[in-house]
Amino acid sequence: MIRIKITALIYLGTLYSASAQEDLLSKEEAVAKALENNFGIEIAKNQVDIAENNASMLNSGYLPTLTATAGANYNRDDSNIEFPGRFVLDSLNNVVTDPNTGGPLPFPDVEINKAEAQRYSAGLNANYTLFDGLGRLYNYKRLKEQYQLSGLQARETIENTIVQMFSIYFEIARLTENKNVQAQALEISKQRITRAEYAFEFGQNTKLDILNAQVDVTNDSINLLNTNQQLTNAKRDLNVVLNQNLNENFRVDTTVIFIPKLKIVEYMDEVISNNAAILQTERNLKINEYDIKVSQSGFLPTIGLTGSYGWNLNQSAASAFFPGTNNQTYSLGLGASLTWNLFDGGGTMIRVKNAKITYANQELLKKQVELEVNRDMQNAMAIYENRLNIYRIQEQNVITNQNNFERSKEQFQLGRITSIEFRQAQINLLNAQTNKNLAKYDAKLAELQLLQLTGQLLNVAF
Repeated sequence: MIRIKITALIYLGTLYSASAQEDLLSKEEAVAKALENNFGIEIAKNQVDIAENNASMLNSGYLPTLTATAGANYNRDDSNIEFPGRFVLDSLNNVVTDPNTGGPLPFPDVEINKAEAQRYSAGLNANYTLFDGLGRLYNYKRLKEQYQLSGLQARETIENTIVQMFSIYFEIARLTENKNVQAQALEISKQRITRAEYAFEFGQNTKLDILNAQVDVTNDSINLLNTNQQLTNAKRDLNVVLNQNLNENFRVDTTVIFIPKLKIVEYMDEVISNNAAILQTERNLKINEYDIKVSQSGFLPTIGLTGSYGWNLNQSAASAFFPGTNNQTYSLGLGASLTWNLFDGGGTMIRVKNAKITYANQELLKKQVELEVNRDMQNAMAIYENRLNIYRIQEQNVITNQNNFERSKEQFQLGRITSIEFRQAQINLLNAQTNKNLAKYDAKLAELQLLQLTGQLLNVAF
């Protein structure tokens, strides 16, 4: 039993010395690391880049298209041409007699070997839509709004990540303060063992007081070890959010400063113009408005311009009757087209009607989101004020229990109260301190959630 106690105390001492060597991870540094390294934020930033690319002039349809073409063909022929029923004629067009047979001399066969022919061509074709019923104009504006929307979605991701990060950061801070409180409780319990042993040696108490003190030391040691394990796990959770080494060790800032209530009320008055969810509904409403105009562009004609420039080279082989030729041509073409879909079976009309219905739905959704955000904001404000009041009460409760503990300690040292009564005063103080720590960080987290609803989370100092 003694060996186990000594091992536990050595382990606890190692924890204290290790914590003393940890570097401070400030709130500002934690936010900076999250913004730089968090996977979710990186993905959101990439989505913004995609939306920005889509909203560029290169994706607008305003620029012409230019196509280059080229071709080459090669032919090689071996041929033997016969002339049945034809005879050789002299200069007077008389049939020449075959000296061997005495009959007419047949016209000789013509054999052409390795007759090569080549064909080469190259060309440029340009197309430009001069007018498309204003469809590309409104589609371009729609893409710009989509880019703004992606920025708001990225901002919402960042805000959620920051709140998540601080919920873990404050949990680490709470466990750190709890660990310090429990370490003090353990030290007091160890002092009780020493005092009980001295008192037993002088016959002032029984062995029971020593055993009670040893039980309390064991319980306090286990509580401290459990808290330290929870603290280690919480640090790993924060390392995941910050995308750094899971075993990265650090200590956090346990200082908490609350924003004045008047400032928060000022932020709440501007929620309509700053809340990310409301701003997203406004962007979606604008996108739906452009969708209507894009659909209406189907009622108007399309005017296009075309241009082409080409070069061709034909090299033909000689034949039985004609010599080979080289034919080289250059061509230039310009054209214009007008396309007007006078009736497409009603498809365009249906698309316009559906786009208008979607716009009306988005207007309703905007009103719903505004109502829900105002409800959530008022609830968050009530929760924040309640938690802040609880924290103030817990602060006073710590002072009361601290005074009670000091008085109980004096009475215990004078032998006027038992070790059980002293231990109860110690437990009351320990509970009051841990409850105060919990209330403090709960109130601060409620403040951050309220700031997120007002749209000011990224505009305040932490």
